[in-house]
Amino acid sequence: MKIGKSCLVICLLGGSGGAAGWLWSQEARPQIVPRPKAGAEAPENERVTPNLRVDTNLVLIPVTVTTPLNQFVTGMEKENFRLFEDKVEQEVSYFASFDAPLSVGLVFDASGSMNNKLNKSRQAAAQFFKTANPEDEFFLIQFNDRPQMVVPFTQNTEDIQSRLTFTQAKGRTALLDGIYQALQALKKGHNPRKALLIISDGGDNSSRYTESEVRNLLKEADAQMYAIGIFEPIGSRGRTAEELSGPGLLNDLAEMTGGRHFPVDNLNELPDIAAKIGIELRNQYVLGYVSKNQARDGKYRRVTVKLNQPRGLPPLRALHRQGYYAPNQ
Repeated sequence: MKIGKSCLVICLLGGSGGAAGWLWSQEARPQIVPRPKAGAEAPENERVTPNLRVDTNLVLIPVTVTTPLNQFVTGMEKENFRLFEDKVEQEVSYFASFDAPLSVGLVFDASGSMNNKLNKSRQAAAQFFKTANPEDEFFLIQFNDRPQMVVPFTQNTEDIQSRLTFTQAKGRTALLDGIYQALQALKKGHNPRKALLIISDGGDNSSRYTESEVRNLLKEADAQMYAIGIFEPIGSRGRTAEELSGPGLLNDLAEMTGGRHFPVDNLNELPDIAAKIGIELRNQYVLGYVSKNQARDGKYRRVTVKLNQPRGLPPLRALHRQGYYAPNQ
């Protein structure tokens, strides 16, 4: 991340100067919130989309807190979090938890092996869009032998769903190229919070960009990436080396951004999983701090978030992006 030029994704970054404009109040005690069912929406009076301004010197880290049963934990306070940069503890000077607008790229696999999976994948996209807010914006990139921007940023999700209706499965799988192009497109997003959703059925076999190049761009772009991997069973005949490596590739890329990878064996699970990803994007904390390391060296700095376990709750897990790039000027 280049502080002041790009934002932590999912991140919150506004104009220069000024302190945080909104701090959403929390309950006194953390609450465990089960993942809503597909298509479930919050009541109108519980939706929050405030504008946010923060000082551009702040490093902003989005955090999702879950239980061992994969339930969200809301209502935690700033005191429940400890934040470290390169093993040096930092002072959390900004803390918030609310649902702010998103800029999202949908990266959709249209390679030949997706032929019998397209219908459920379209349904998955539709369920994901049901979690959207009016201020959200989306674009669609499809890929097979190469990626293609099919629908640029729009707030009308019906445009994307209409184009997906005519998607045909053919060709090879340029997964890394699709992610790379989507990260470039995210830079044009109008909302400060940004994310990618990848729907694919296997490993890469047609990209010109390497995994290393995509990893480096993910670090710079601060894009929180979620992936739904539709994989054949391990024992299936004819699985290529690329297909065998697909789950590990998507998992590693997603985890380094603070997102997650959801492998799918049963196609009927696709819509529900997509809806859960959308809900997860709406149940995050944002921790902000001014780094104690003021060197403008452009180096990558590793970030760790630890939890002060609240009483009466099971062991909790904090999911967050793993670091950012310091400014170099």
